[in-house]
Amino acid sequence: MLIIDRFEGEFALCEDEGRQMRRIPRSELPAQAREGDCLTCEEGRLRIDSRAAEARRKANAARFRRLTRGK
Repeated sequence: MLIIDRFEGEFALCEDEGRQMRRIPRSELPAQAREGDCLTCEEGRLRIDSRAAEARRKANAARFRRLTRGK
């Protein structure tokens, strides 16, 4: 699985499962891909894993709420 960290020009910088950053050409991504999306490779093509992306967003939001609680 890859997670889109950010876009830089014609590339997406993605974190892989080993926490290494990889540059992926935007042309290899689904058109609707955005920062924070989780990608899987199916049949040689990258696809968005919507469930994994939503779970990560919810977990990150909960983590942020815990960190800012009481301020």
